[in-house]
Amino acid sequence: MAEILGIGLSHYPPLSGRDEDMAGLLRLALDDPAIPAAQKDPANWPELMCREWGSDEGRSAAAGHRAALVTRFEHARKALDEFAPDVVLIWGDDQYENFREDIIPPYSVQAYDDMEIRPWAQADHSSNMAGRANAWNEPADTTAFKVRGRRDIAKHLVTALLDRGIDIAYAYEPLHHPGLPHAFLNAILYLDYHRTGFDYPVIAFPINCYGRRVISYRGFASRLDDVRDLDPPSPQPARMMAVGAAVGQIMAESPWRVALVASSSWSHAFLCDKTYRLRPDTASDRYLYDRLAAGDVDAWRAVSVSDLEESGQQELLNWFPLLGAMDALGSPTPSWSEFVGTDVFNSNKVFAIYQP
Repeated sequence: MAEILGIGLSHYPPLSGRDEDMAGLLRLALDDPAIPAAQKDPANWPELMCREWGSDEGRSAAAGHRAALVTRFEHARKALDEFAPDVVLIWGDDQYENFREDIIPPYSVQAYDDMEIRPWAQADHSSNMAGRANAWNEPADTTAFKVRGRRDIAKHLVTALLDRGIDIAYAYEPLHHPGLPHAFLNAILYLDYHRTGFDYPVIAFPINCYGRRVISYRGFASRLDDVRDLDPPSPQPARMMAVGAAVGQIMAESPWRVALVASSSWSHAFLCDKTYRLRPDTASDRYLYDRLAAGDVDAWRAVSVSDLEESGQQELLNWFPLLGAMDALGSPTPSWSEFVGTDVFNSNKVFAIYQP
């Protein structure tokens, strides 16, 4: 059997920007007149939120948050390099990038060939980087990266999933977004944070994480009182675990060394009504993290889409197939994991490695 490496990480868009912009979503929320004034008053905030916000609206604390994330991306990259995969499959959300009004599959495989990606020229609303300076001072008009594909492996995966009775959509080229959606692109950019190169072929496996908000809100922030007609929901987490289990088994039976990567932060403040969209639902994140660290896959399998939506954890759906795959391969407990919590920088981040 082939060896499989599992990795969980974040694609947090503000990491690609400047420190002074990292708390931008909270600043926007504080300008929302629909949020009660008492909730926006720092005198009523938790201690961590006050400390991160400080006297400069989070600008100083952003450097520490960046350092914490970069250190963990370095750890993930080291594991990836030591494993030396033939292909990296990434589960990530499509935030109104290719999943638009014309077709919205629950999930799909992007069987792309090699692509030239221009991350800053192609930045759109979902990455929140359009027209913004980036952390590397890379010019928008000349910066380009080659992202290798493995269409042959992607086609093998799609065929095997269909043979197992798992209906799967696939695509040979993008429908709307000219490059890779940010859940996949940012994972690559951050694993190559020091710009040493990223030559591993990539298969993107987008999931409709935003479900009821994918078209109605285009998967993005809105005012608290902006109520719209919602879309049908995302696929259930248990279903994504079953899909992930099948992917893990198929890849383990293949001749290729495969890294399976879940790309997302956890609870997002801008999606979490119970916290008035000011901070993430850390209690829910901590519970699921503790269950992940303990290898308690059944606790994850019991989570519903409604549970995720209530806690602003829509993007956490990207992690369910990873846990399903690792459980199916007999490795439900990560060999390493860490929780990076925050109240000010929109989302908690979790990193995990499942060694073969």
